[in-house]
Amino acid sequence: MVLKEHAQVLSVIFVTLCLLSACGNNEKKTGMPGPGSGPPSSGMPGMPESPKTYSVLTLEPRQVTLYDEYPATMQGKENVEIRPKVDGYVEAIYVDEGASVTKGQRLFRINAPQYSEDVRTAEAQIVTARSEVDAAQMAVNKVRPLVEKDIISKYELESAEYTLKSKQATLVQAQSSLANAKTNLGYTVLTSPVNGVVGTIPYKIGSLVSSTTTEPLTTVSNISSMYAYFSLNEKQLLSLIREVPGKTFQDKLSKIPEVSLLLSDGSAYQQKGRVKTSTGQISTETGSMQLRATFTNPQALLRSGNSGKVRIPKTIDSAMVVPQSATYELQGKRFIYTVGADSVAHNTEIDASPTSDGKYFVVERGVGAGAQVVLDGVTNLKDGAKIVSKKVQPSTIYDQP
Repeated sequence: MVLKEHAQVLSVIFVTLCLLSACGNNEKKTGMPGPGSGPPSSGMPGMPESPKTYSVLTLEPRQVTLYDEYPATMQGKENVEIRPKVDGYVEAIYVDEGASVTKGQRLFRINAPQYSEDVRTAEAQIVTARSEVDAAQMAVNKVRPLVEKDIISKYELESAEYTLKSKQATLVQAQSSLANAKTNLGYTVLTSPVNGVVGTIPYKIGSLVSSTTTEPLTTVSNISSMYAYFSLNEKQLLSLIREVPGKTFQDKLSKIPEVSLLLSDGSAYQQKGRVKTSTGQISTETGSMQLRATFTNPQALLRSGNSGKVRIPKTIDSAMVVPQSATYELQGKRFIYTVGADSVAHNTEIDASPTSDGKYFVVERGVGAGAQVVLDGVTNLKDGAKIVSKKVQPSTIYDQP
């Protein structure tokens, strides 16, 4: 009885296995999924993937302004070193470092007593010389009527007149000595020759200074206008000059568009400047020429010694501009994906320059007007992949704040 029941169980198992085997063979032949296999997957071998949708921009020529930047150093319009002309000790300092001064304002006084003595000596010499002139004049006045009456010879009159001229010359010489002494005494008080700002003051009260002192007492800078000095190498200079109209080099310089200034913190200076002059020669040591741009400085924000960057604009009338996010870099080269009429994406190498705002690239080589550029998902896209293009209006790309 037990054997019979075991035989029945084995028969049921055998029949079930046969049915399952038949179902599996039927699935392979018909391609229909078996029980519990779920819907067909697009990633399975033999099943084509559905094309994905990508935003695509059709390139059109646009006007864009690029900037060439050059490191610059700032100097005041007038940068005057204050140096002593006489020897002595610094007796008084009337201003502090960084103070604004006006033309003629006192800066320093040098203690040099010898110049005061020279003035008093010269004044005494003038008194003596003037007395001698008066005495000589009296002698001439005394002799002249005697000569006219033939009481004495003309020789006596001529001798008295010569003596008078000599005494007058001595008086003039004494007056000149007094003027020189007063001039030297005036050098003991140093005043500002221009309106400006006082620089560092290395010598303090009591310091011995002279006309041969190496370092100036201070420097006064007129910063109402500032000069920005920057250099261009030969290649940069030729590129700049060729783009500017004009017959002569100076004429071309005067027609360079207004330039801007980036301060050391990266912010833009509010006032625009003009390139007005250059050194005129290319340095054989550096291979560059120095140019000078002038900026007004109404708020005295700029100071001598400041650093920054001069930005020269360059306008391109018909440029191909693509967002930087639509590009990728591989082995030092930059690429974009373009879409042909067959809706197939192709990676395309380009030469491009970034715009100043860091949002776009100006394409110099690789694509032209009418090219369709994939805007998003370029890192996951493969060359030769078929895509669905979703056209994007240029205004939504370029007019963003």
